[in-house]
Amino acid sequence: MSATEVRSSGKVGEDSNMKAVNYQGPYKLKVEEVPNPTIEHPDDVIVKKPIAGRENMGVVDKLGSGVVQLKKGDRVVIPFNIGDGRCHNCVEGNTGFCLGANPGFAGAAYGYVALGPYRGGQAQYLQVPFADFNALKLPAGKEHDADFILLAEIFPTGWHDVKISGFQAGEIIAVFGARPVGLMASYSTSILGASKIYLVDRVPERLSAARKIPECMPIDFTQSDALYQIIEANDEMVDRSVDCVGYQAVDSSGEKEQPNIILENMIRVTRACGGMGIPGLYLPQDPGSSDEKGPKRQMLISFRKLFEKICRLLMSPLYLPWQEFVRQEPSE
Repeated sequence: MSATEVRSSGKVGEDSNMKAVNYQGPYKLKVEEVPNPTIEHPDDVIVKKPIAGRENMGVVDKLGSGVVQLKKGDRVVIPFNIGDGRCHNCVEGNTGFCLGANPGFAGAAYGYVALGPYRGGQAQYLQVPFADFNALKLPAGKEHDADFILLAEIFPTGWHDVKISGFQAGEIIAVFGARPVGLMASYSTSILGASKIYLVDRVPERLSAARKIPECMPIDFTQSDALYQIIEANDEMVDRSVDCVGYQAVDSSGEKEQPNIILENMIRVTRACGGMGIPGLYLPQDPGSSDEKGPKRQMLISFRKLFEKICRLLMSPLYLPWQEFVRQEPSE
């Protein structure tokens, strides 16, 4: 029996409960008492979370017998995606496409549809599988917790988004979507030496945050066509573009979903031989899509235009290159 089969077999173990957020439907959440997670496999740890949330960080409370790099009381941050650290994809660094954590599907995550039997982080405790690989030990002290929590998802995702576009220092980039990942992607390009960043969104507070990033120009797509604004400001197309929205993109009215609009805009605003990074989420099937092709696992994009420009196109949901963010000191 595989580790995943054990975890999905319904074992809950100890006679104690915790509080967790239960999703009841759109706009309906309920805090309920649920069984505490327990050690179900030797490589598991149980993490106590002082603050419930999707970005997982806390203190190791219990350990499986096979865990060697952690001990009780260690402070850890945990990425939202799960890798076993052993499969072909994990070894190559493509942890977002792990083949072992969710057999039959490339990729696993906490509390997400189709991504395995793992409970989410909106709870007091979290079971972390393959813990030596998935839990990053933090240094002592809490003064940098607000920074470390960014490592659970948004900073590495934004950084990776930029990297897979092929971005080089001195280039010009368009970032679509100014939610946390989009802001981190823009911040990453600033760190990496962008000469200009165009960040596209429609929410005033997000656009205001964009103005605080060096070399970043916010673009409000409700005022006029975003592509026109970018090309007018830049006098030409951009070198790279990144999608930080995914299939939940909306049209200029903000009322109607248009799943392909970001990809279409990226194709049109990126120069020939430029690059596009796409970690934005695109589900294999979207039953609620306003586009008739959504439920059929289809989406229209201008592939001929893409072919004409010979753009570099790379999609990836997440890769967590810890070594690029954290220098780990040897233990005493």
